[in-house]
Amino acid sequence: MTEWLKDEGYAVNVKRVRRLLRILGLQAIVPGPHTSRPHPEHQIYPYLLRGVRAERADQIWSTDITYVRLQTGFVYLVAIIDWYSRYVLAWELSVSMETSFCTSALDWALNGSQPEIFNSDQGAQFTSEDFTNRLLMRGIRISMDGRGRALDNIFVERLWRSVKYEEVYLQEYQTAADARHSLGRYFDFYNRERLHQALGYRTPESVYKG
Repeated sequence: MTEWLKDEGYAVNVKRVRRLLRILGLQAIVPGPHTSRPHPEHQIYPYLLRGVRAERADQIWSTDITYVRLQTGFVYLVAIIDWYSRYVLAWELSVSMETSFCTSALDWALNGSQPEIFNSDQGAQFTSEDFTNRLLMRGIRISMDGRGRALDNIFVERLWRSVKYEEVYLQEYQTAADARHSLGRYFDFYNRERLHQALGYRTPESVYKG
């Protein structure tokens, strides 16, 4: 905006533009920088995976939230991944950051199996009793990333990179329904057809299901 105004002949700088936009109550239609925010009253669990290597399927699962742009606005995407195989066990979309879409993905994943350890960040969706109780009742150990340590959940971060560069950035989703349909096809491809060098050029599904 600052550069455009300068091209139009206005003598402005970045600070002045920011101040005027703030006064006018204007901001870009994008999500904030954080897709998961902590809740001050929720219990935080320690990170259990430092130095731990996944040696078998269903040993460690991880989850995270990212956002997906639409033509007007955006939706949130949550996924649950098996560390050993990189297999995407479940995913869900939501127009809001309410816990329900995360618990829905968790229920979907737990319907087929369960991990020994479940790792997430410290976002309010994952620290809520509605979410953690589902894990505790099954005897699953809960692990949470340290604050500001994205690499604690490195396999989900790598998944997001693949999803964004191989799917999201190549599409122009008009609606949430469009995004859901296209992402469904992508995750099916990712699990069943996409070869991973780290897996010895096998697919996540072939490694997860043996």
